[in-house]
Amino acid sequence: MKTFVKNYRQSPRKVRLVADLVRGKSVPNALTALTFLDKTAALPMKKALESAVANAKNLGKEAENLVISKITVDKGTVMTKFMPRARGSASPINRRSSHIAIELSEKK
Repeated sequence: MKTFVKNYRQSPRKVRLVADLVRGKSVPNALTALTFLDKTAALPMKKALESAVANAKNLGKEAENLVISKITVDKGTVMTKFMPRARGSASPINRRSSHIAIELSEKK
């Protein structure tokens, strides 16, 4: 039961804060935590988790028996823009993105 979110437009450093919060929790507890979390990355993380639960239900698993066994946030593509600076020079602006992978397993 896996789910991937590719090229989510927020830096991986900020998304990892949310991923660390829900890693190892049961699915109902993680969904409750993500619902009330005041971070921008909480909503796409919640949608990805709900998608993983839907994949598990499709395989005949119960949502109450599932645990987030693995959640990773990797670096995605980086768009680079340039900001004009003094004396004809330019400095880069990096627009980072991240890849989120969620894997569920059943409680032992």
